[in-house]
Amino acid sequence: MKLNEQGISQETFQIIADYIEEIKDLLSSDIWENIFLNCSKNEVLIFWLLYQRSEVNMTEIAEYIHVPLNTATGIINRMEKNELIVRTRSKEDKRVVLIGFSEKGMAQFQNLINELMYYGMKVMSSFTKEEMDLFYKMTTKVKGILRQEKKKEETPKKVRKIRIE
Repeated sequence: MKLNEQGISQETFQIIADYIEEIKDLLSSDIWENIFLNCSKNEVLIFWLLYQRSEVNMTEIAEYIHVPLNTATGIINRMEKNELIVRTRSKEDKRVVLIGFSEKGMAQFQNLINELMYYGMKVMSSFTKEEMDLFYKMTTKVKGILRQEKKKEETPKKVRKIRIE
């Protein structure tokens, strides 16, 4: 059994590759568009942040989605142009611009949640109790692995000192 660079056997890799090929065709563009309603990942994350906090400033958005302020501003400009969010001045400090849902944006977010719940419930209701327990254990393991990888990224790289004589 030959292993690739990641330590995965060729057979396991082929099973994963076949699965991806199968599922990509099952998630038709219509289903994908229904679930995410033509929203980018960052737009969905901004929707989620606004849902949790009602109003946020640009710095909070940039930090939440891990992008520079100018990138966040571009995303917000696009969302404002599409009438998904509104900008207002803070009552306490007129220099601060706050971002919040527009009526259209809140309706789109509710539709997004409804679509995710619909497909999520459809999948989950097909699982037995044992499969649900296994699914929970597996997703917990995946989160743990991703957390470890994230910590590796956050660990400062050691600076190697070179002596010059």
